[in-house]
Amino acid sequence: SRIAMSEHWAAFLAKMQAEGLNETAINAFKYNYEKLTSGANLNIPEEAILPVDDLPSYDSLTEENADLLKETVMLKLNGGLGTGMGLEKAKSLLELKDGNTFLDFIAKQVLQMRTAYGVPLAFMLMNSFSTSKDTLDFLSKYDTLAFEGLPLEFVQNKAPKVDASDLSPASWPANPSHEWCPPGHGDLYPAMVGSGALDMLIAKGFKYMFVSNSDNLGATMDLKLLTWFVKSGAPFAMEVAARTDADKKGGHLAKSVATKGLLLREAAQCPEESEDAFQDVTKYKFFNTNNLWVNLPALKAAFDKFGGLLPLPVIKNGKTVDPRDKKSTKVLQLETAMGSAIECFEGAQAILIPRTRFAPVKTTNDMLALMSDAYEVTPDSRMVLKAERNGIPPDVKLDGMYKFVDDMQKLIPNGPPSLINCKKLAIVGKVVLGKGVVFEGTVKVTNASDEWKTLATGTYKDGSVIEL
Repeated sequence: SRIAMSEHWAAFLAKMQAEGLNETAINAFKYNYEKLTSGANLNIPEEAILPVDDLPSYDSLTEENADLLKETVMLKLNGGLGTGMGLEKAKSLLELKDGNTFLDFIAKQVLQMRTAYGVPLAFMLMNSFSTSKDTLDFLSKYDTLAFEGLPLEFVQNKAPKVDASDLSPASWPANPSHEWCPPGHGDLYPAMVGSGALDMLIAKGFKYMFVSNSDNLGATMDLKLLTWFVKSGAPFAMEVAARTDADKKGGHLAKSVATKGLLLREAAQCPEESEDAFQDVTKYKFFNTNNLWVNLPALKAAFDKFGGLLPLPVIKNGKTVDPRDKKSTKVLQLETAMGSAIECFEGAQAILIPRTRFAPVKTTNDMLALMSDAYEVTPDSRMVLKAERNGIPPDVKLDGMYKFVDDMQKLIPNGPPSLINCKKLAIVGKVVLGKGVVFEGTVKVTNASDEWKTLATGTYKDGSVIEL
């Protein structure tokens, strides 16, 4: 495998330089490729980590210092295309409630916060090549959103795909754009450095950054958290939530036996024999929400310390070079996760937050729940689970035929159903929900026939199985 590095590196380097990638982007890929070809074990075994038992909690915070907003930038990761939901555009352009998209909610949150505190809160997006134009066009109606002297965006890097058979640069002449992939959201850090955004922010006096995913509308700039983060003196902090059974397949927070510092273990880094422990939510109690707080001078210092890169754990994803053609060349996509930077900062912290700060949309199941009356929009434009849900969202399981957003619309041409009192909803087959359908408790609706059938307006109670 080491031979692959000496054999293929020159080809990767030439390919990236020809594509115009900057030095920081090339360093980041080189680090990941070296890890891949070194034959190093990329897994995190059980004996290398300890559970985290006690963390500071958001509920105990009281202090708010609005002056700190002047030194803080709010950043949204907006590189995702929502391909898993059948989209060819930025996922954040999807309409959710009252004609508002994710981007509308985010822009309104920022503008309202500026008004409320009389501080021109700095705001930026990390877009990808595929989301940049659509996003900037859409946001042009918010002409005061960009902060004076700062661009509204910087663009994340791309990385070459690796041929799985010999670890050479993947080649696909039929469509060369398929030879490149996004390097995961861990690319935030090299993209900030390589684009000049980090130096620009520091030069303008910014010290703190709050970063979160654009599909998580619960993740707003929060003064209590900012004040806690600054007072803690930590270089980096992660908002974590309590794992429930629904979260057991996702990554968890842990402590390194070697360094005693915090780290993340993702499913892809878990050896098979540790899987039971990995999924034990009573042992590993917390998961990363991808709401992160970063001290900007500390980030710059970390890059200098590690020689122009952050040594993030590498995640190796097996795919086909053309994602729609399962017979095309097998490739590896090397990715990193931004939360895993927690292990690169001595003294990094984590804080337990309420589930209201975590409402991401990964599937049409999530989206239907969010569109329903189980969630409400607060006066400051946050999307939160209503109080009577006690922190537990409705569990929505739509038939695979509704995986894509335009197919889900066929289910709800009359608007979303009421889910405020629904525990679990399953829909199987070709179903159209009538106007004002109400689901309560656990309900299943099935249509075994091949024709679309409408579920009449009405209230469907706990325990009902409706066969159309």
